[in-house]
Amino acid sequence: PQGVPCAGGHHCCPRGSHCSADGESCVVSPAPRAVPCPDGESECPDNATCCVTASGTWGCCPMPEASCCADKVHCCPHATICDLAHGRCLSPDGDVPLGTTFPAWKRQPPPPVVLLQVLCPDGRSACPDGTTCCQLSLTEYGCCPLQNAVCCGDGQHCCPQGTSCDLERSTCTSAPLRAALPKAQDVRCDEETSCPDGNTCCRLASGAWGCCPLEQAVCCEDHIHCCPQGSTCDPSGGTCLQGGGGRLPWLRKTPALARVGDVRCDEETSCPDGNTCCRLASGAWGCCP
Repeated sequence: PQGVPCAGGHHCCPRGSHCSADGESCVVSPAPRAVPCPDGESECPDNATCCVTASGTWGCCPMPEASCCADKVHCCPHATICDLAHGRCLSPDGDVPLGTTFPAWKRQPPPPVVLLQVLCPDGRSACPDGTTCCQLSLTEYGCCPLQNAVCCGDGQHCCPQGTSCDLERSTCTSAPLRAALPKAQDVRCDEETSCPDGNTCCRLASGAWGCCPLEQAVCCEDHIHCCPQGSTCDPSGGTCLQGGGGRLPWLRKTPALARVGDVRCDEETSCPDGNTCCRLASGAWGCCP
């Protein structure tokens, strides 16, 4: 019901696109561009200029790269001078009338990209959506690549929902055991900070580490946002540019987690403060409280 009919009456395109000249394909209409104001919260239309108003808020001068006048009401074209006494914009090519600013509007943040994860019972580890957390040791969880899976008692294998583990025969009642579980672990930024598994470490404006909720992400130069792998940051549009010209909303970084207080077992594992690292029968590290 919200489609766009093409010429000839045989085809149609989704809303937000238009029919190609030959009527055989749909062309996505480009998103309207806007000029962000320095406060980071206001913006003006494309080819306009942000100017501070008398009230202290931001307004828009309907000219690109305009000169904002001292009265905080008027503006002049690029490379001209405000002559408020005579109500003109002075230019070597001839004077022109003053322009008037209009209120800017608040920037609409891009819709958040929801990255679904399965939180493990320890409240710290997480596995990708569609998998199941299975306990490897007293303090360590792994991710079984099955939804609502059955975790086997050996701490290494798992079985599909509705089956049971037959460790003697290495089967799931009627299906073979899955491969050994990968460890659910943090991404280390340095010796003191880390990010959750599946994140990328990016520097914040303060110089501290932050976490981008994407693997192998691109860290934007504003030290606030990040983009998916293979895309580039577009500060002017507040988006991530893809190779084919498409756009994705960029994501905000979150502060990294401090590792201080953990008892290090090796370069990959640690126990909570006040514990002792002890080897398990499997050879993995366990934590004695």
